[in-house]
Amino acid sequence: MKFRYVLVGSMFLAGCQLTGQDDVATTTNTPDQQETLQAKEAATNQQAETLEPKVEAPVITPQNQEDVWNRIAMQMDMPVPENERVKYYRSWYLKHPQHLHTVSKRAEPFLHLITEKVEERGIPLEIALLPVVESSFDQFAYSHGRAAGLWQFVPETGRRFGLEQNWWYDGRRDVVASTDAALDLLEYLHKKFDGDWLHALAAYNTGEGRVFRAIRKNKAAGKPTDFWSLSLPKETSGYVPKLIAVADVVKNKEKYGLVLPAIANQPVLEVVEPNVQMDLALAASYAGLSLSKLQSLNPAYNHWATAPDGNNQLLLPKANVEQFTTNLAENNNQGIKVTRYKVKGGDSLGLIAQRHNTTVKVIQRANSIRGTNIRVGQHLLIPVALKDESQYSLSAPQRLAKMTSKKRGDVKLTHKVTKGDSFWTISRKHGVSHSELARWNGMSPKDPLRIGQDLVVWKKAEEGARIRTIFYKIREGDSLSGIASRYKVSVTDLIKWNSLKKNAYIQPGQQLKLYIDVTKVSA
Repeated sequence: MKFRYVLVGSMFLAGCQLTGQDDVATTTNTPDQQETLQAKEAATNQQAETLEPKVEAPVITPQNQEDVWNRIAMQMDMPVPENERVKYYRSWYLKHPQHLHTVSKRAEPFLHLITEKVEERGIPLEIALLPVVESSFDQFAYSHGRAAGLWQFVPETGRRFGLEQNWWYDGRRDVVASTDAALDLLEYLHKKFDGDWLHALAAYNTGEGRVFRAIRKNKAAGKPTDFWSLSLPKETSGYVPKLIAVADVVKNKEKYGLVLPAIANQPVLEVVEPNVQMDLALAASYAGLSLSKLQSLNPAYNHWATAPDGNNQLLLPKANVEQFTTNLAENNNQGIKVTRYKVKGGDSLGLIAQRHNTTVKVIQRANSIRGTNIRVGQHLLIPVALKDESQYSLSAPQRLAKMTSKKRGDVKLTHKVTKGDSFWTISRKHGVSHSELARWNGMSPKDPLRIGQDLVVWKKAEEGARIRTIFYKIREGDSLSGIASRYKVSVTDLIKWNSLKKNAYIQPGQQLKLYIDVTKVSA
């Protein structure tokens, strides 16, 4: 026994000596000791984690989307009813994807700007898509009802909501001003219809009076007064479903297999205030843009320059703003070219203004003239276009010239407006539709005509006819009836084609225009 104790003691001492030499201990911990160690380890790890910054996953918001279509889609929440009209328009958009591609390209410069304005108001994001329905995002759109611009304001409503309209400028086509006015109008209607957005949208299209009458009629008959139950004009009955359908298609484009060209979800345009009347060609040069690009961003300007009074702001790409402001400053804020004109006999301010494609008011202002009296030999300063007017391809006169030159029939006539003329009387005289007559001339049937204005009239030839234009010089002994008989046309047409009076006397050497069917003349 004693030996056994001595042996154990010797082993214990040897173990202590080994531990001191290698500084290593091999022990078996009790369960309590194991828990204590695990707790300490966990605490150490937690402390290490607090010292290292945590990388949190980014928060997905509409505003941080790369594509503005997605930004809009994430915020649309109008109910999409299982309604036949909604189904019809949804089907139409899906069957015609190229239409939405075209719309997307047109919307590209403006959609982010509009989206931000809608968000600021806290109103449904579906409204950002209203120009798709109203104008297909064509900033120069003009309807048979005299509505203009992306948001399709008629003249009276435009003026009511602050959109100025004059010879130089039409605020209905000003993208920024018309967007603000449209949202003002929609908020007004939303309040007027006790917070019902479908009623407000219907009223935007057809007028609040008509919607109120439809509601009252249903109330009197004990019928529901929601939008879907109202008896409204055909256009309005399709207007709201069309917006809901296009919103549904955009929101669920992946589901429907629709691919829309992406639009960068970032501001691309900026408003600048030159504070001087600007020739658009000069402004484009200052900004380093093509004239057509500048005009497409600023469609409100009807002619070659911004307005001399009031509206002269420009919408420019953000990347070009600094270049524009620098060049404007380096050129002493010169915005327009001025020429010196010597008054001739027979001149008037009106004739001089017309000749130089400007207004009497502009000439008066440039020369500090209050009245209209001018004298022969007097020199006037006339603001004039930097380039030939034909180069301002998106100005109102050039857009009209392009429209009237488009072939709409076999024979093109020109009718000069006289006192008492209207689209209705002129259309009856020529045997054409008054609405088509207005459309051929880039107008609405409700637009006023002015004496001396030239209107294009297109006539159809008989089936199989081959129409050619000839000019006939009158000879001694000629008569209208003889010429008409020779070329197989009517005397009435001869008079119309040449704006002659009935029983007009024709003289040798006078030239007449004729539209003849060569197949008849050959026979």
